[in-house]
Amino acid sequence: MPRAEMQVRQGLAAAGGIAVGRAVCMVTRAVEIYRFPIADGELDAEVERLREAVRRTEQEIRRTQSGVVEELGQELAEIFDAHVLMLADQAFVERIVGRIRSEHANAEWVVHRTTEELIERFNQLDDPRMRERAEDLRDVGRYLLRMLQGIAHHELAELDEDVIIVADDLTPSDAVRLGRQRVIGLAVESGGRTSHTTIIAHSLNIPLVTGLKGVVDTVTDEDPVIVDGESGEFILHPTPEALADYSSRRDALRSREADLLATCSLPARSLDGVEITLQANIDLPEEIDQAATFGAQGVGLYRSEFLYIEMSPRLPTEEDHMNIYRQLAEACAPLPAIIRTYDLGGRKLAREVMDTREENPVLGLRGIRLTLARPGVFRTQLRGLFRASVYGEIWVMLPLVSTLDEVRKFRAFAASVMSELEAEGKPFRRDLKIGVMIEVPSAAVIADLLAREVDFFSIGTNDLIQYSMAVDRNNEEVTDLYQPLHPALLRMLRFCTSSAREAGIPIGVCGEMAADARFVPLLLGLGIRRLSMSPRAVPHIKALIRGLRVDELQALALECVNLPTAAEVESRLRHYLDGVTA
Repeated sequence: MPRAEMQVRQGLAAAGGIAVGRAVCMVTRAVEIYRFPIADGELDAEVERLREAVRRTEQEIRRTQSGVVEELGQELAEIFDAHVLMLADQAFVERIVGRIRSEHANAEWVVHRTTEELIERFNQLDDPRMRERAEDLRDVGRYLLRMLQGIAHHELAELDEDVIIVADDLTPSDAVRLGRQRVIGLAVESGGRTSHTTIIAHSLNIPLVTGLKGVVDTVTDEDPVIVDGESGEFILHPTPEALADYSSRRDALRSREADLLATCSLPARSLDGVEITLQANIDLPEEIDQAATFGAQGVGLYRSEFLYIEMSPRLPTEEDHMNIYRQLAEACAPLPAIIRTYDLGGRKLAREVMDTREENPVLGLRGIRLTLARPGVFRTQLRGLFRASVYGEIWVMLPLVSTLDEVRKFRAFAASVMSELEAEGKPFRRDLKIGVMIEVPSAAVIADLLAREVDFFSIGTNDLIQYSMAVDRNNEEVTDLYQPLHPALLRMLRFCTSSAREAGIPIGVCGEMAADARFVPLLLGLGIRRLSMSPRAVPHIKALIRGLRVDELQALALECVNLPTAAEVESRLRHYLDGVTA
């Protein structure tokens, strides 16, 4: 059999590293539904196949619902009531049965066509409750199709070798689950450099290339592939020469990382003696030990929503919260562990967990807004936070703050939680620092006002760029407009830094800019002295800082802020770095 020709696809380098291995394909988009003719003598059997699928699907949903009642309570379990009622609706089932018999068509095709037609009718109605029912109907249709097609769910733990996942899309929970199995690389059609899935890949040190449109249609299981998270290349059917070349590059990267790791105990001090605090961004418990290993000075961002992702579909309990925050506090002591309260967002979490049905939840009820709107859920988190505070230095950080009123309302909320704990005789600290994420333009513009009422700032550059430029950071069509060096962003960063300095509060950056060697000189020049990043990025950034002079960077930053375009800023920074590393 002739050797398949090598194919090289260019995507986005989302998470660094190189992986060489065999492919396993994952397709999450809807499976194609085909129509097959059913003979007269086979119609009864096809109808019975449908009825059995309905019975089994209803049983599966009821089991799921029962588990939700036990773990989350009756209110959230009621989400599944509509699904059960639809399956028990004889008019709905008989409608499908009638079409199977009249059209002599297979059950899969009839289920698909019937549900799509009904969904279209519901969506045309003015009543928003009927449009919501269309979403429930879509879910029921998927359940039935999955049961009819007999889709089996296998775990990668069953494999006896490391693999590279090639997928059309991956949710953050997919990435967490796969990253803890035998996965050494990811190649994905969708996503961007700052998506939650990318953040997880960084956390688990898994090379990731995104933006590979149509890649799952060209790859089959067991195909030899290479994922180059450094350049963004995806290679299918590599030649022996390419395999040798990329294996050598992979080994060189590992050797470089080992050399940098040997310097982790050295201070992040510039050539002119300025100390920079390098902290760790943490998503998963296994990263806590990594933070110290790679030389991080405490945790600059723990994304607490990943606690939900890990435990989905149930919500974490107060003890779950307390235990993970205690673990963080004790591991970081005496350095701080900065915990960001839930930044739950996205249609799935909003609808299934928080009982909201928004057309655009990313711009809706999320971050601090959701905290204040759903105090019952977030009281559990705050109780865990305050109880863990006795074990170390915990700072509480509020996401998506856009007004000063939100900060004041949160402080009142926190005071009520402390009163509860005090009445119960449970130990906690009242002097927790409360700070805000600067990730919304309105917050950046009123940074001087916010600085008077909070204890610290942390700039989330990922969202700040997205909201400032009106760009979906995961939309490949507008990737060129996602500009970290846009003059508007640089001016906001400068104002935030000066506002924090005048108020005497710490300010740091915890977005992806903090871990990017191209941007770090500019951040230092603007006055940032705290950078938080993936633990594995700390040695690289530390090595860079130790070769810089901050007094030179201040002049460089002033020059960059006054340049008119992001391209000119990038060119000026590149010229500077070329001179430093020459």
